[in-house]
Amino acid sequence: MKPALVLAAALALSAAAAPSSAATPTADPLERFHHQSLAWGPCQDAELAAAGAECSTLTVPLDYRAPDGRTLPIAVSRIRAADPAARHGILLSNPGGPGNRGLALPVALRAQLAPAAAGAYDLIGMDPRGVGASGGLDCGLNHGSWLRSSGSGPAGFRESWRLAKADADACWGKYPDLLPHLTTLNTARDLDVLRAALGEQRTSFFGQSYGALLGAVYAQLYPGRVDRLVLDSALDPARYGVGAFQDMAAANERALDDFAAWAAPRDDTYRLGATAAAVRATVQGLVRRAEAAPIAVDGFRLDGAVLPFLLTLCQGDDRDSADYAGVLRQLLDAADGKPVQAGPALHALLTAVLAPDPAAGADLAAAIGYLCDDVAMPRSPGWYAAAVERSRATRPVFGPVFNGPIPCASWRSSPEEPLVQVRNAVPALQIHSTGDTHAPYPGALALHARLSGSRLLTVPGRIHTVLLNGYSPCAQRAVDAYLSTGVLPPADATC
Repeated sequence: MKPALVLAAALALSAAAAPSSAATPTADPLERFHHQSLAWGPCQDAELAAAGAECSTLTVPLDYRAPDGRTLPIAVSRIRAADPAARHGILLSNPGGPGNRGLALPVALRAQLAPAAAGAYDLIGMDPRGVGASGGLDCGLNHGSWLRSSGSGPAGFRESWRLAKADADACWGKYPDLLPHLTTLNTARDLDVLRAALGEQRTSFFGQSYGALLGAVYAQLYPGRVDRLVLDSALDPARYGVGAFQDMAAANERALDDFAAWAAPRDDTYRLGATAAAVRATVQGLVRRAEAAPIAVDGFRLDGAVLPFLLTLCQGDDRDSADYAGVLRQLLDAADGKPVQAGPALHALLTAVLAPDPAAGADLAAAIGYLCDDVAMPRSPGWYAAAVERSRATRPVFGPVFNGPIPCASWRSSPEEPLVQVRNAVPALQIHSTGDTHAPYPGALALHARLSGSRLLTVPGRIHTVLLNGYSPCAQRAVDAYLSTGVLPPADATC
């Protein structure tokens, strides 16, 4: 079990006309970045080193509106094409987030793709600006997410607001000059600088989750520079921001109902309820019990604010239903005061949520920076309080998680550039599962309508990020075929 968005402004600065006569050649304000020489050498990351990857540092402008000013170092990686004679080009990539580290993504891609598909490309990874080895933020955050339930009363809401504001303040107090430039648009520009520095006229791209929307934004800004574009589990660009989180609430309630239907016939094994309604009642009752008194298990105390968020991590993959049922059974027994030895799934969840690796706090800081700098969000506590209350009737477990206060409500600046409208005819292959709890399927349909040159491959089931999770052999074959031939399926299809 794995304890597991984007709009930007259309300001392409790759060339600007000189102010004199029309006969004067255009000047490229980014020429020194486009023609920089990358010094490739051994990677410090053990996984990359073992895979035979090379690493380097790309230099990009902090502010693309002032390219002669301060610069940023961007960590990049490369696994060269297996057969230089059959090499097709480069495949840039992004694993999602925002705030996820992508330096090691080429290793995962090479392992998952068919050898002929992977071997035709130099597989390129990158830690985006402000992430990981690319000047990763260190705001002192000691948790991996701001998401938590606002609970059933005003005290829980006030605590959620306080904690979300503290995250925002911690980063603004340390990085006031950097934060406004952590945007999806700037990351798309960084990708294009990397393409140029690699000496390529065009690039293919694989992105999943937020990374899929980054790919759509790149295609909007640089349509003539896109070769083959694979978008896995993308979000609706029009919902990026607080709307995307609200959509997750509904998707997670549906996932709970799906799980309850799976668990009910297995009541003899897990004792969660003999009907789907009874299983749901068991889960809602467990949340109320944790609100009344934290559940002590495995050396942790799991309260009603954290428990619903932990449950979302159980619902991302329908292949994990048995683990999910076991986690619930152990938590119920612990709430009853029985001695419980947490199994591997529960232990991993508790550790990830309540005692995360320090890197999780750094990546969270970057995610907050991107989200809050990309799109303006409501600032009033009353707005979030009302949203939480409205959600309770139809989303009793997850509404108070995904409608509550977020750090962006206390952000100290507004986005510096207007939002880009993603709408183009660049060919692309979209893959998406119908039960995705992180990027609900209606968002895939919305993006598909905006990308008139795309083909959508629908995967029945519940998974976020189809390809690298090895969820669908059918989707795997489609991606391999497209990357190998450049030919999209003749029509939308369902696996």
